[in-house]
Amino acid sequence: MDHENVISLKDIIQPPHKENFNDVYIAKEKDKKSEKGKLLASHFIRQKRKTNPVLCRQFPMEFERGGGEEEAKSLNNRAGGCRSGSCHSWGVNSTVASSSASRSPTSSRTWTSIFLSIAIIIVSGLFIYGFDAVVFKLSKVTTFFNTPSSSSAAHRHSSSVDRIEYPLNCSSNPPDIPQKCPVGYYPISFSINNHGSNACLGTSSTISACPEYFRWIHEDLGPWRATGITREAIESKKSLAHFRLVIYKGKAYLEQFHRAWQTRDVFTLWGIVQLLRFYPGRLPDLEMMFCCEDLPVLPKRDNQQPEGVAPPAMFHYCGHQSAFDIPFPDWSFWGWPEVNIKPWETSLKDIQREAAKIKWRKRNPNAFWKGNPWVSPKRSELMKCQLTKDMDWHARLYTVNWDHEHSSGYKKSRLEDQCTHRYKIYVEGRAWSVSEKYILACDAETLLITPEYYDFFVRGMIPLQHYWPIRTDNKCHDIKFAVHWGNNHKSMAQEIGKEGTRFAQESLSIERVYDYMFHLLSQYAKLQKFNVTVPHDAVELCAETMACHEEGKVKEYMIQSLVKSPSSGLPCTMPPPYEPHELQEFMGSKENITKQVEKWEAKYWENINHKN
Repeated sequence: MDHENVISLKDIIQPPHKENFNDVYIAKEKDKKSEKGKLLASHFIRQKRKTNPVLCRQFPMEFERGGGEEEAKSLNNRAGGCRSGSCHSWGVNSTVASSSASRSPTSSRTWTSIFLSIAIIIVSGLFIYGFDAVVFKLSKVTTFFNTPSSSSAAHRHSSSVDRIEYPLNCSSNPPDIPQKCPVGYYPISFSINNHGSNACLGTSSTISACPEYFRWIHEDLGPWRATGITREAIESKKSLAHFRLVIYKGKAYLEQFHRAWQTRDVFTLWGIVQLLRFYPGRLPDLEMMFCCEDLPVLPKRDNQQPEGVAPPAMFHYCGHQSAFDIPFPDWSFWGWPEVNIKPWETSLKDIQREAAKIKWRKRNPNAFWKGNPWVSPKRSELMKCQLTKDMDWHARLYTVNWDHEHSSGYKKSRLEDQCTHRYKIYVEGRAWSVSEKYILACDAETLLITPEYYDFFVRGMIPLQHYWPIRTDNKCHDIKFAVHWGNNHKSMAQEIGKEGTRFAQESLSIERVYDYMFHLLSQYAKLQKFNVTVPHDAVELCAETMACHEEGKVKEYMIQSLVKSPSSGLPCTMPPPYEPHELQEFMGSKENITKQVEKWEAKYWENINHKN
């Protein structure tokens, strides 16, 4: 294919004359934060002036008229005190000002000299005598503004730079005695600056805009927007749930119905407990049912309700356009010990380190996939694209036998060792696959076989920006063309890989995962139409009750993924729901990009067949 005949990727992904939502949204949020910062700072100054006239000279009234933090700093650095009329009547009023103006220069200089001499003597004495006391008082003020409300001063969070950490606080009881949640150990609430900066202390807490895929929270909760979520809605399909989780007054309570396969339920619950440690006291009361199976369990065709009646509500790891299941981050973000997959934060660092060792252009110029091909027809069909003596589809496919890997110490299945090719293939298993984020992180162009099921983030990804689209019914031909195109347009293929990796590193950072969980559960709680209660048989969950008596990799991964301190910032700003036309345009643009790729490929195969 000739490079000149290929339309610019930038023109396809971001057509001219169309606003990019993220750019517009972030700009609006910056304007909002700037305005709120001014209002909060202005309010703070007015309140402090009532009790401290010194602030009149530190923060002139001009700051309140719209200068913001930067103007306050510049004003604070100016010589002199308050302007006439700016300080109302604290120590200097208009009468005194006019009287001073009428005095002779000689008289003014004499009185000024006397005043300065006395002031120097007094200030010097006070400085020597009271230096320690002043420092002590100032440190107390700083601590007040930077710490959460807590009954124990020893557990206060001083700042984002020098924060207090709270490791596991396990008792010395033997394993047969249940571990209890330590009382008063970890903060149950946390106070930080909500917007802008603190005018006195100079500390700041900025709020960033959430990634685009957070908008799908509104869509996923859409079936209950009109009716709300009733008690019947969560109880009606209780038999399909593995557990009920209750968050009540900042604490988690578990009612277990039956255990899930391997440790899916354990690490899902562990992730929610970490969320409560990351944002203590910020989640509202709620009750949720959770299913830990692969496939969605609430097909819409089997769960239609009369008008005005809420459909059943269940959290799950993936969703489907024909199901009510609500997507939630899967357990592997906190570890999958049965297959030696470490917590996401650790895995991401390992993958980044190993991927950086081989430059993209020096990698194997083929597409790579490694996994279990027997879990779904999609994967067994993919294996037909394997290299043969008659055809090279440019796919290098490898089978993993997990029983053999377990016995050999997982030497050939380490995720960080699988970043040796320019292209990596993503294909679903029985439903979605947890492998997606690790593939994206590899700094290789992701060849995404169109998924039928969706996890919580994939709908925010854009073809030719984060991945290259592959059709489910034309895998081999599509993969061969994708590799051919990439090897003839290396810079653009490499850029797609970098954008996918950037998405994994930034939009899927563990902080953003907690933000997603926070917003999803907060929006879900707003829809509940019943009083939250703790079931009689429920047990309180905390890091200690879950991890202290565990052993081996389960405990190792729990310690690795333990949130040791509350977040030093607020959750990202939740974007608004899609307007119907916005969603239609967004989905339409993705479809148009995919069709453009199909046209390129059709032309490619036409040329191949013509030559033959």
